Amino acid sequence: MSFLSAASPKLAPWKVLLVDDEPDIHDITELTLSRFRLEGRALTFLHAYSGAEAKAVLSKETDIALVFLDVVMETEDSGLEVARWMREELCNQFTRIVLRTGQPGQAPEERVIVNYDINDYKEKTELDRTKLFTTTFAALRAYRDIMGVEQARLAQLNYREGLERVIAASAHIFQQRNLRDFASGLLQQVVALLRLETSMLLRLRGASAITGEQDYEVLARIGAEDDAMLGPELLSQLDDARSNKISRLHGDTYVGYFPNSSGKASLLVLKGVEEISDIDAQLLEVFCSGVAIAFDNILLTQEIADTQSEMILRLGDVVESRSHEAGNHVRRMAQVCQLLARAVGMPEEETSVLLHAAPLHDIGKIATPDAVLLKPGKLDTDEWDVMRQHPEVGLSILDGSQRPLLKAAAVIAHQHHEKYDGSGYPQGLAGQEIHPYARIAAVADVFDALIHARCYKDAWPVDEVVRHLRAVAGSHLDPQYVELLIDNLDGALAINQRFPD
Repeated sequence: MSFLSAASPKLAPWKVLLVDDEPDIHDITELTLSRFRLEGRALTFLHAYSGAEAKAVLSKETDIALVFLDVVMETEDSGLEVARWMREELCNQFTRIVLRTGQPGQAPEERVIVNYDINDYKEKTELDRTKLFTTTFAALRAYRDIMGVEQARLAQLNYREGLERVIAASAHIFQQRNLRDFASGLLQQVVALLRLETSMLLRLRGASAITGEQDYEVLARIGAEDDAMLGPELLSQLDDARSNKISRLHGDTYVGYFPNSSGKASLLVLKGVEEISDIDAQLLEVFCSGVAIAFDNILLTQEIADTQSEMILRLGDVVESRSHEAGNHVRRMAQVCQLLARAVGMPEEETSVLLHAAPLHDIGKIATPDAVLLKPGKLDTDEWDVMRQHPEVGLSILDGSQRPLLKAAAVIAHQHHEKYDGSGYPQGLAGQEIHPYARIAAVADVFDALIHARCYKDAWPVDEVVRHLRAVAGSHLDPQYVELLIDNLDGALAINQRFPD
């Protein structure tokens, strides 16, 4: 994986804190080391003139590499107290401490080295220019090496924590069975994984290999509503990632390319990203490769579900066309059923089952003779008895399956002609005895029959349909679902516009 990013910024100088109550010592030290360089980095000096000031500076500045520390300042052991405080209370084990004293008897070197965690001890009289340079070099090199080890340790810790987040995120993702939910969950977890909560994130994939198309489908997005996002610049970046099979950082836009075992690829777009660390890039690869198989399975499951849904719709079309019903009747009815189920707060999984099962409500008519099914006039008693058999025929066709969709379709086919007051057929069920799926399907079926023209009637005006629905609420239809349909009439009418005859 490679990235395009801006040039590295100029290296920051090493921070050196001078702690001494004599201003001349500050001036001489700074002047002597003014041309000092280690690995291309100069020095920047911070100043404190007492132990208390030193503590204040050290509390604020967390990346001081070296402290030149006087022993005797406001008290005879102010410097020693600062050294003890740094190591024990501030828990700063990284900053190098060089103790400088003009009164060696006040703080004997052997006692100080043993009792205090300092790194060097110098008498001020011996710190000539050369000694000051060599002491500074030694201290900063030690600090550099210690920080290198610490950064490696933190990197390993961050990577371990990141892997734990990957495992947790993957577990959440694998619970999603719907393609859109899966994609949305994937985005949310990537945003959390990379701690990019304020960034805009798009999840895109190439079009199906079967269609041969090369455009992109937005499966989910976070923080972006404008389709103008997919402008020429981003499309060019996506094409670059796909054709070169590589991830890149273009300014503040990261385009990630993640192939999987099926030969397809997933493309991630993160907006508002200045840089992605090596660890985050590794975590992103681990995460995306981990969900690649699940994503393939989701796509396969979605394809199976879509095929199943299409076959059900086409079977419903066959039944409806045989009885000369409107061509899109089953599609409109199924969509209105979904609308009502969502309005009543039905769980999405059940709503989806109802959506896909409703088109089979009249499957039993496949066995109804043409002489009865296609008779233009009113049916006689015997013919009506034959017509009334189609709910039980539908049940016999669909019954016995353990698949939720077919079980729901069997219930709807059997009960959609039951009436709320118990006067329907074939069982004479009433009220709550009728399954909610069948009560919803009955409302959707009657609504669609009234609002569209049939061979025996014209389409009714909307206000007339509403009046009739209210008139039969509580007798033919469940009043709760009638009112929900009226409350969501705009949505139902929009469905009719999407699926005209």
